[in-house]
Amino acid sequence: MSILEPITNAETISFKPKFQERYEKLTDWEAFKCYSLAFLRRCIRINTVLSTVKETKASIEAKGWNLTPVPWNKNGFWIDHPDRRDVGNLLEHKTGKIYVQEAASMIPPLILNPQPGDIVLDMCAAPGSKTTQMAAMMENEGLVVANDYKGQRLQSLGINLQRSGFTNIMVTLMDGNRFHGFEFDKILADVPCSGTGTIRKSLKTINIWNPNMITKLAKAQKKLAVNAFNNLKVGGEMVYSTCSVEPEENEGVVNHLLNEFENAEIVQVKLPGLKTSKPIMEFLGVKYHKDVAKTIRIWPQDNDTEGFYVAKIRKNS
Repeated sequence: MSILEPITNAETISFKPKFQERYEKLTDWEAFKCYSLAFLRRCIRINTVLSTVKETKASIEAKGWNLTPVPWNKNGFWIDHPDRRDVGNLLEHKTGKIYVQEAASMIPPLILNPQPGDIVLDMCAAPGSKTTQMAAMMENEGLVVANDYKGQRLQSLGINLQRSGFTNIMVTLMDGNRFHGFEFDKILADVPCSGTGTIRKSLKTINIWNPNMITKLAKAQKKLAVNAFNNLKVGGEMVYSTCSVEPEENEGVVNHLLNEFENAEIVQVKLPGLKTSKPIMEFLGVKYHKDVAKTIRIWPQDNDTEGFYVAKIRKNS
């Protein structure tokens, strides 16, 4: 476990009573609070289409930066410098050889495991961290359809895709629910969420949070998950993921999907080096499908990262 660096004036930050009451029932509240109010370690992923890990790592370390391997991704490294924080100013970043990406954010593509030649949909792609990760995993072969629903969000997506140098990515602009009649090999549905796993990166989440917002988000997430499943080919696989740690947005959505489709099967996956927590199997009086136990829940305190939730689903005949 690393020595946590608290956010400035963290002791003055307060959580809503209902938020604390909820999370005291879901996890170790003191540990969750401690990690949520600590600075997030900067992390990069090396773009293996433009350079090798060895070459890029050596060039960055030669500039005085320290790189610590991310246990679950051979191309990921936590990065720090005794005097600097401006990772974005590195030449390796400007030339697309590295992508600044949180370590837990790398998990959904690794779980989906797209291969060269696959036809893949990234349903909610902006700003493109997972899109470019999947394109690299596919060795710049096949096709990644990178979709998002707001033109403004496509600005950051387009910039990141161009900088990363991929030619196997096609960008689309529409609501993820408007995909109909497709048969993708693999789909990543990393859906818009409350972001309660990313408080340490965005403190405003504490003030924005309310139960009604969570319920509203969960309804939209269920629609996106169902539509993603409908656009999978038989034998295809999808990953549903969020950077939320709310059961309604995570286990609740997967529970809905399993109850909606008899041919939906949860694929149990483990990543070496990744610490996970048990999924929530009952929330607000609702008992979830037994196979929800095969999904992945990650609290910020598990690996000193953002909180995340990941489920892999296969479409059987």
